[in-house]
Amino acid sequence: MKKILIRSITGAIYVALIVAAMLCGPYALLGVFGCILVLAVIEMLKLCNNHQTLHPLTTAVDVLGGLGTFAASILHHAAGTSNSVTVAIIAAYIIIRPTIQLYLKERNAIHELAASFAAQLLVTLPLSLMNTIYFLPESGNLLLLASLVFIWVNDTGAFCVGSLIGKHRLFERISPKKSWEGFYGGLAFNILTAWIIHSFFNGPFPGITLPEWMGLAVAVTVFSTWGDLVESLIKRTAGTKDSGHILPGHGGILDRIDSLLQVVPGVMLYCYFIL
Repeated sequence: MKKILIRSITGAIYVALIVAAMLCGPYALLGVFGCILVLAVIEMLKLCNNHQTLHPLTTAVDVLGGLGTFAASILHHAAGTSNSVTVAIIAAYIIIRPTIQLYLKERNAIHELAASFAAQLLVTLPLSLMNTIYFLPESGNLLLLASLVFIWVNDTGAFCVGSLIGKHRLFERISPKKSWEGFYGGLAFNILTAWIIHSFFNGPFPGITLPEWMGLAVAVTVFSTWGDLVESLIKRTAGTKDSGHILPGHGGILDRIDSLLQVVPGVMLYCYFIL
């Protein structure tokens, strides 16, 4: 019971911060997701380095490179800064990070550079792309929030249905507990949620039809599942159960945002080509 209570309190605080980031403006988004990005980059570095001790200098460069890229992408939309600032930060990172490796003795250059670039590709880039949805001209922040709701509903539906009737393994090599029954349960919950949003909360989204909402629900379900499996693959390769221990009852921050890291580029493409 104590573990369930701790998990529930942690989850409630996490959801409250995410909702605040969606509703309180771009600087709230920068503050909340900037912290998430820093923690997630460090966790990804540890996973990709098999939990070996990270070098403080390269870790600092990875964190600052990721945070700088994310912040510049937000400020480009929120404050009208030039997009060249984002490009300059990325270019500087590409130059600085490999060059530092030249001066580090007795370090595995291939592993450390691969870990650094994996963290930028799998964490920084998706979180920075989130801004392309958030700043859409018509209620982009609410559309991003709806995508997050679909992720949470999918997780709940998949867990409930999978726990009750799950028999056929979805991807046993990577995640032995996930089942096709759970996948379709999450999908059904999300389609119902799409109908609820369209029926009762579609005021800010007058141009989105019910089939488009349902299409978004399907897309989020698929990309969310892939995101979860990708992180499971990385953790299994690293020989660990959780990405970290910073969230009591939940594990690491990557364990909370793994689905989001695939959903963001998927929803971005859906918005560009469908909506």
